[in-house]
Amino acid sequence: MENGSCYNPAMEYSIVLIKSDEGYAVQCPELPGCWSQGTTEAEAVENIKIAIREYLETEKELPISVETRTLKIAV
Repeated sequence: MENGSCYNPAMEYSIVLIKSDEGYAVQCPELPGCWSQGTTEAEAVENIKIAIREYLETEKELPISVETRTLKIAV
């Protein structure tokens, strides 16, 4: 996602729900580090929506000069 982007209600993101004894963990693979949780699936989905909005708001505040790279490594 380009620097300077902001939340757009028309955007769609994939999420991954992980059920556990405590409820659900949820992540958005397209936004590294964007995780949330909830006691129920519905709560987890609502919480990840909030997390995605906050992630995108924070992302647009990053300086344009921030350099990032994605690498693949073998382990």
